[in-house]
Parts: sequence; C-alpha cells; structure tokens
Amino acid sequence: MAKSLIGQLVPLVILFIFLGALGFIGYHIYLSAAKIQETATERMGKKNVVFTKDGVRVGVKEIENEQYVDKTQSWVVKAWNLSGQAIEDKR
Repeated sequence: MAKSLIGQLVPLVILFIFLGALGFIGYHIYLSAAKIQETATERMGKKNVVFTKDGVRVGVKEIENEQYVDKTQSWVVKAWNLSGQAIEDKR
C-alpha cells in the first residue's frame, strides 16, 4: 500500500518542481523585459521621444527666437557677401 502511494506522489512532486522551475524562469524573463523597457524609455526620453497610450509623441527641441534670428541672419549675410563678390568678379 505504501509503495503504490509513493508511486502516485512521485509524478506529482516532479510536476510541481517542473512548474516551479517554469514559473521561476518566466518571472526572470518578465523582470528582464521590464528592465529593458525602462532603459529604452529613458534613452528615448533623452531624445524627446515619449511613449504614451495613444502612441509615440516626438518633441521638438526648443530653439530660442534670438538663436533662430542669429542663424538666419548669418546665412543672409553670407549670401549677400557672396553675391557681392560675384558681381565684383564680373566687373
């Protein structure tokens, strides 16, 4: 009687050990995936990309008006100077 009871319990114990091992592996896979997601979100946030429930929102780096005017003005001045040199070269 005792042998048949032990014979029935061994497969059950093996099943519980197997399920426990699968649960342990699954839990660590979940932790790794969460860590990867957190790192990716942090890195993308530094590049002004934010994940929301509606999708992905891409932010534009703000540029101050003064910087914008300075850059635009420098290109206009360069173009003006180059056009003036071209006119002088033709004379």
